[in-house]
Amino acid sequence: MSLSLGKLKLDGKCHLMGILNVTPDSFYDGGWHFDSESTQKRIKEMIVEGVEIIDIGGESTRPGSKPVSIEDELERVIPAIEFIKSTSDIPISIDTQKAEVAKKAVEAGACVVNDVGGLRNEDMISMIAELQIPVIIMHMQGTPENMQKNPQYADTVQDIKKWLKERINAAEMAGIKRSNMIVDPGIGFGKNLKHNLEILGGLNEFNGMAGGVLLGASRKSFIGMMTDEDSDRLTGSLSAAMIGATAGVDLVRVHDVKETRKAIETINLLN
Repeated sequence: MSLSLGKLKLDGKCHLMGILNVTPDSFYDGGWHFDSESTQKRIKEMIVEGVEIIDIGGESTRPGSKPVSIEDELERVIPAIEFIKSTSDIPISIDTQKAEVAKKAVEAGACVVNDVGGLRNEDMISMIAELQIPVIIMHMQGTPENMQKNPQYADTVQDIKKWLKERINAAEMAGIKRSNMIVDPGIGFGKNLKHNLEILGGLNEFNGMAGGVLLGASRKSFIGMMTDEDSDRLTGSLSAAMIGATAGVDLVRVHDVKETRKAIETINLLN
């Protein structure tokens, strides 16, 4: 039985998750959609461009970033969720590490929690188990503040798989269904260029671990290193999304909805 995220069903094809950062300091689009007018404009644009689920984040997780308060995060994300719910039936994901923010967001209309902390917070595990909603479990070595300080792996893909299996087991013990979990290998979160490329090359290793797989490579710094075009990471981002779609990932989390949709349409025709 396929996992449903609101009206979106994970059906073996690659689906588009659009990124909406309502923050002043996210690594790519920080400050772009930080006021209500620009937030609403971007939401409308993504819907027209064919987004299938919108992931809303109110706290930057770029390398070196520091946490924000629960109150500040809620003030940023709840109005955006309420606007989407008032204008469309597009599914909403809340990108947060805080159980309190996740719960309020779900109450406002979000249907999935995207936890970049990978369910390391016991309060988050308890809240997900209580609400019985889908959750994205992302791998991160360390925290956003220190994750890029010389990350190390013995075997990148296998080490990440082992870590994700441990989080899946912990979630299951708390009463969360494995079929309600989506795994994300966490490209760019405690990884260098070599590690990120190894993840891209081994994406199919994550298939079948849970209810789905998400890839979030869009516009990240390794794309600029990989293509030697740091000022324009679109081409590399599209390439990464196509690699993900070919490898069988269920969701690609992207900034460039229109362009990515065009890039993966042909691959989806083959599935």
